Amino acid sequence: MRQSAAGAAAAMGALSGTGCSAPDPASSPARRPNILFLLTDDQRWDTMGCAGNPIIETPNMDKLARQGVLFRRNFVTTSICAVSRASFFTGLYARCHGIHGFGVSLSEQQHANSYPGMLREAGYRTGFIGKYGVGPTMPDDKFDFSRGFAGQGRYLDKDDPASRPHLTTIMGDQAQEFLEGSSGDQPFCLSVSFKAPHVQDREAPYFISDPAFDDLYADVTIPPFHKNDPAYYDQLPGFLKEEYEGRIRWDRRFGTPEKYQESVKRYYRLIYGIDVQIGRMLDTLQRKGWDDNTVIVFTGDNGFYLGERGQAGKWLMHEESIRTPLIIRDPRQKATAGTIRDEMALNIDCAPTMLSLAGLDAPVATNGRDLTPLVRGESPAWRQEWFYEHLFEHATIPKTEGVRSAGWKYCDFIESDPRYKELYDLEGDPQELNNLAGLPEGREQLVAMRERSRVWRENLEAWKPDQPWHEPT
Repeated sequence: MRQSAAGAAAAMGALSGTGCSAPDPASSPARRPNILFLLTDDQRWDTMGCAGNPIIETPNMDKLARQGVLFRRNFVTTSICAVSRASFFTGLYARCHGIHGFGVSLSEQQHANSYPGMLREAGYRTGFIGKYGVGPTMPDDKFDFSRGFAGQGRYLDKDDPASRPHLTTIMGDQAQEFLEGSSGDQPFCLSVSFKAPHVQDREAPYFISDPAFDDLYADVTIPPFHKNDPAYYDQLPGFLKEEYEGRIRWDRRFGTPEKYQESVKRYYRLIYGIDVQIGRMLDTLQRKGWDDNTVIVFTGDNGFYLGERGQAGKWLMHEESIRTPLIIRDPRQKATAGTIRDEMALNIDCAPTMLSLAGLDAPVATNGRDLTPLVRGESPAWRQEWFYEHLFEHATIPKTEGVRSAGWKYCDFIESDPRYKELYDLEGDPQELNNLAGLPEGREQLVAMRERSRVWRENLEAWKPDQPWHEPT
């Protein structure tokens, strides 16, 4: 039987008030684990050595994969940072938490039902470092330790870049501060939300990596990805060309071979900088004797086009945009260390998973699923499809909805005129090269997927925060 957050806190208080001494949390085999949640910004799934990238250097991410479970098919339900981060906190689809852009904050009740809120109520020491990303202000009072910021932040001082360390290093220093201030008497949940490898918007060279790593990849030529061929851009409809935000940003970042080389190398260096800070955290956990009882969840808030289809940014439903890394390293699960899972995991799964690790039930209306059975090596019945929604209001970013199953992907540009759709056979065409939506051979599947999208949309629109939620059948 799992405890509620309030029940767990009450049990701790009752124990401390008795004449009996509490068991040493550091020696109790049933002690609740520490949780370290590491979130990167705009890191796509294939930018780690353990994901098969032959160029990028990510030794500590690779170490986490060797010691934990790598989810090879992990996705976000909305590919833009504010919305995705709200889903990480709450375990909810965007239609359920109601945040579709940057100006809306979590409500008091949503904070209370978020993974940091519930863990804090259950007696965890909570910390938040880095890019908060949900709403215009940073809710410092919602954490025991807050070093977060509400906006995008700056990698380096604009006027005097050498005046302070790179932002990723500063965040690593703040993580050390939190860890050194923790004790073995109270479990902790620390969320480190990196800005990297997100660009510094509108400031060339955009990917502002740490100058200390300028020599990294200096002698490497980054090969173009297959879909960087201009032929794939030419196939796009007009509204995804010159006036589309992804094309505008492509021109700034990848528009020439020289820009492409510099941008991708800097993007990789930003990821390497994160990896260095992960290594520091791992060393500190080992030194303090907490390595065997600290679960690490490492993931990204959305993917990123590195020039594919003549685009930069994210937003759309191609794999480059929606597919992200996910590693869960639970040192107590030694039998599954180094394994790979192919079930479809989602950003909305992280909140219920972290609550489950602490012995807590997620709120009944949660959309996400607990991943811990998969981490333990079990094979429960699992989702066969999920819903994508991108309803952000922006003049040059189209709204989209769709459904992705194990074998098919359907995307509807819901405000395009004429209506534009995409349909891909992921088993026969995993690179999403052939849009079947307008072809006779795709007609039957298009009708079926369009119906599934309608069912999902109506299901989520009928969601109630105080009622159990179930995926549509």
